[in-house]
Amino acid sequence: MSGALAKAYGYNPDLNQQRAATRAADEGVPRATAGWRPTMSASSSIGLASTKTVDRGVVRTDSNTVPRVNSLTLSQTLYNGGRTGNTVRQAESTVMQSRETLRLAEQEVLAAASTAYMNVLRDTALLQLQNNNVDVLKEQLKQTEDRFQVGEVTRTDVAQAQASLAQGQANAFQARFDLQNSIAIYRQVIGEQPRNLEPARPVEPLLPRSLDSAMALSQKEHPRIQAALHAVDVALLNVTVQEGALLPTVTATGSASVSREPSGFPNYQNKTWSAVATLSVPLYEGGATYSAIRQAKELVGQARLQADQQREAVRSGVIAAWGGFQTTKLTIQSFQAQVRANEIALEGVREEAKVGQRGRVPPRGVAGC
Repeated sequence: MSGALAKAYGYNPDLNQQRAATRAADEGVPRATAGWRPTMSASSSIGLASTKTVDRGVVRTDSNTVPRVNSLTLSQTLYNGGRTGNTVRQAESTVMQSRETLRLAEQEVLAAASTAYMNVLRDTALLQLQNNNVDVLKEQLKQTEDRFQVGEVTRTDVAQAQASLAQGQANAFQARFDLQNSIAIYRQVIGEQPRNLEPARPVEPLLPRSLDSAMALSQKEHPRIQAALHAVDVALLNVTVQEGALLPTVTATGSASVSREPSGFPNYQNKTWSAVATLSVPLYEGGATYSAIRQAKELVGQARLQADQQREAVRSGVIAAWGGFQTTKLTIQSFQAQVRANEIALEGVREEAKVGQRGRVPPRGVAGC
């Protein structure tokens, strides 16, 4: 089982695509922190200029020049209403949400892999059982036909044996189909054909001791709940980002340029530089900013309701899983008791047949059919 789970963890395409989504979400943090850093750009231009002056038909000047300009611009945002800091925190919360979603995908893939593993084991055993049942029913039909030949049984007994064999063969065909389907699912989830599967160890020692402890653990650590709580943080930070658009923005810009335009003067250069601080205060934007703020607040309410919904869904899932596990244990115990009782009854019938109290001895292997 551990080897199959390891292969599913490394191969499963659903898990790998969620890993890619998480890596993509990670890139949101450096993109958000870029708002704290300056931006710099450089430009260079070169061209061709021609000047020709004509005075009363006489050419006074005729020159061709090659102007060149090199410039460098540096811009730094000094204050933008806290939008950069809140955007960074929002990106970090988005990363945490994506990681919880990845953790949920890991749990679902591992659960699907373990289910596929056990289904193959189950269906393999069922197919062997049905094949053995067919062999027993064939032998029973042969014995019934022999007894019919000597007049011990009637044609009805032969027909019943034939019907039992047909039903057993149909069950064997269905078991073979179920096994093929389970093998296909195993390959889809784990990535290879099942070979030499061994029974898995019991999971009961790894489970919480009680339903209450399982409930408390799920409400604290379940990735669905954690992802929903991070989504609430993302929505809250979005409100502060939108509100920051109402605050002033201060930027500083510096630039320097060098131009060369030889127009009769050797080594002619024109050097300029500037440093400018700009304060921008939003006065009226047609109500778009306030609308975005109201929308962000409504999304916060939606995210909180979704978190509550996830809590209840996880709670319901834990109760159902716990109840199903306990019911399955009791069902297995009942089946085991039934098998033991049937074995005792079969041996009793055989002993009675030996001493003549039974007219017919059931063949070996038919007890569960």
